[in-house]
Amino acid sequence: MHQGSAFTSFEQEPAPPTSSAPLGLDLTTFPSIYVLHTHVPLAELHGIEHHLTTSGALLTYDIREARLVLGYISKPRRAKFELQAGNVRFREIQSSDLAKLAPQSHRHLKREPPDSPPLKRRRLEESATRSPTDQSTASEHEDSSTAGSGTEDENDAAADPLSQLSMSQPPTSPTIDSSPPPEVASLSENQTDFANRIKVVNIQWLKESVRLGEPQDLQTFLVYEAELLPSDSCSPTPDPLTTIPIQVEIGHRADELPRVNFGARGAILRRAEADSPSKAKTRAYYSKAFKRDRISDAARRDFSNRSFTSSTSQEPSSQRRHLLHQTTSEYEEELSGTSPPMPDWVLQNKLYSCERATPLNSPNDTFIAQLKEIKVARLLTNDEIGVRAYSTSIASLAAYPYEILSTTEILALPGCDQKIAHLFHEWQNSPARCIQAVQDIQNDPALKVLRLFYEIWGVGATTAREFYYDKKWRDLDDIVEFGWGSLGRVQQIGVKYYDEFLLKIPRVEVEAIADIVKRHAQKVVDERVQCIIVGGYRRGKPESGDVDLILSHPEQSATAGLVDKVVSSLEKEGWITHTLTLSLTNTKRGQETLPYITNTKGAGFDTLDKALVVWQDQVYDCKGRADAAEGKKLKNPHPHRRVDIIISPWRTVGCAVAGWTSGTTFQRDLRRYVKKVKGWKFDSSGVRERGSGKWIDLEGWADLKTRCKDAYEAERRVFEGLGLEYREPWDRCTG
Repeated sequence: MHQGSAFTSFEQEPAPPTSSAPLGLDLTTFPSIYVLHTHVPLAELHGIEHHLTTSGALLTYDIREARLVLGYISKPRRAKFELQAGNVRFREIQSSDLAKLAPQSHRHLKREPPDSPPLKRRRLEESATRSPTDQSTASEHEDSSTAGSGTEDENDAAADPLSQLSMSQPPTSPTIDSSPPPEVASLSENQTDFANRIKVVNIQWLKESVRLGEPQDLQTFLVYEAELLPSDSCSPTPDPLTTIPIQVEIGHRADELPRVNFGARGAILRRAEADSPSKAKTRAYYSKAFKRDRISDAARRDFSNRSFTSSTSQEPSSQRRHLLHQTTSEYEEELSGTSPPMPDWVLQNKLYSCERATPLNSPNDTFIAQLKEIKVARLLTNDEIGVRAYSTSIASLAAYPYEILSTTEILALPGCDQKIAHLFHEWQNSPARCIQAVQDIQNDPALKVLRLFYEIWGVGATTAREFYYDKKWRDLDDIVEFGWGSLGRVQQIGVKYYDEFLLKIPRVEVEAIADIVKRHAQKVVDERVQCIIVGGYRRGKPESGDVDLILSHPEQSATAGLVDKVVSSLEKEGWITHTLTLSLTNTKRGQETLPYITNTKGAGFDTLDKALVVWQDQVYDCKGRADAAEGKKLKNPHPHRRVDIIISPWRTVGCAVAGWTSGTTFQRDLRRYVKKVKGWKFDSSGVRERGSGKWIDLEGWADLKTRCKDAYEAERRVFEGLGLEYREPWDRCTG
């Protein structure tokens, strides 16, 4: 495990004032670089990216575009897992064949001791017949629970990386240059060294390079090297755990894959596979994965080199951003002491937004609105890392209590880096107070269509890209005409009431809906049912996009199956026109807190009983209408609304209210804080210890004398139990 703050506190040592002193680390001759975020705190990740960009490196946020991957990785097996998790198509290069593949000019970089014996080659017969399961026992098991997207709301159960490794194939034999190796590698040698290959290197290489002021030997820190396959290669790599030992026939050409003789055992396995009922599922999985990759590739090509995307692999060196320099006015302002005092959370560098107050209205709302436009564009273009980075920066800016006047203030905020400072500098000096990237977003025709699809209820960013790139739809009429039958029921309702769902709901109407739901809940149980309005309404927003309600009851048995009873009662009176989702997940597991490790698919932040319904007010005036006089059925003039009804047992109602009230980034940081600081797992159904899986009673449920009187008291106890200062709902507006 690495040191968490090693990189953030690392600074370059100044060079001695001599004519031969290096001018700084120069990485302009290296190919595109990707930084793995596994085991890397966000603040440290920004520090790593800062050192790379200031050294002229081509930094990319798509691992498939990279040729050099940096990370806190020391084992080849973990490196393979990260490449496969990033959908990189590659073929393993065995260590005994690396010398054959490497150009002659690269071999001198190994720097072997002069008296060291030559490296031994593994015998071909041994490497060809050795069982993959035997190879796996030679290396230690690594924790892969934090691999993948990195989101904290996913299951913490670790998947075995061995089940995802690709079968090694002997590589082709390239032409070896017999010219003597030069003393220093040139630009062309660096590019040749990475041709059709990807290298995974320990992050210590960058630290040493920054410290010494020049790029160090990659081979010293090399963890894994693979040969990249063509992007149109669609043959899935076999699972080594299900592959039998094979015999490789040595007579093939260098540009062909080896012919494999499976023998009698192979024929038996092929017949068994053909008769297996799971073969169709396997084929469907691969076809779905290839379809997803094809759509992602199309989106990446469509938005490459745009001002609002994160990829810099093709960005010309003349367009790269440079370090911001402090102006004279900013320097004089600091000396005069006229700049406002920094808040404590800035001075203490508190990165988690749950540790600070974030009000509904900020003096920097205009600039924040620009960043939100870029964040949505990153979401639509499949840049998850960019979305998280912008979310962190926006939350930090929203919490800052003063109007920002200089880039110096931006750089002092936790979660804000040079990129945000550059955008602020551009926005501040723009006559129209608009960033060029935002103008490009608003004028981009593809993004306009993606945004249209994304705003359909039941359609996320992934499905929006599928509609655009795979289905070739360009508006709602295309969906209705060509794909209505392929939509899910929620999506059909989302298209049908598209314009109505975009209308905001005033606070008065939200309160009226809550009163009706509470009345029906008390009718099917008793008067002790409590109804709490959460979401944007509780944070103080004047209008809401939907209505989020939590129902609870002091008796544990009263909340089991309650959502079904309430929805049925509301449907009878016509308040609910469509019930799209009715989940009894919590009731089925005995209303217990979600287990620490679960195999439930899609178990994320919220696993409580809930119903997603379409609501329409049934009270309206029909006097004087012609159709009423003729006896015709009147059309309800009220718009349809989206309403979420959530049921929480009393023992953990504080966790449910805290989670459903807070802004998205506040929720995410709350889970991260609980994991990093307390070693627990938090979600809307309660808190558990990560080691033992034991439920932690933060709300005093175990003792009848200490039980909370209402949900608001329970919420305060949750904050207290987590070691956090209680934040009012209107101070959790992180977006």
